[in-house]
Amino acid sequence: MNRIKTVLQEKGHSQKWLAEKLGKSYNMVNSYAQNRRQPSVEDLFRIAKILNVEAKDLLLKHKDLKS
Repeated sequence: MNRIKTVLQEKGHSQKWLAEKLGKSYNMVNSYAQNRRQPSVEDLFRIAKILNVEAKDLLLKHKDLKS
């Protein structure tokens, strides 16, 4: 599970903006943001760089996962 949607909102950016910066389709980024699909490790680090956060800030801690 990831926090991409939350971090995008905190930074004031849209999923469309991230898709353009990442070179991915809006549908792919939306899948990441909705946790229907998880980005590869490489893409996770690219997303973190684009959003100017640490990759770990995009991930939920195990204890924060819902049962």
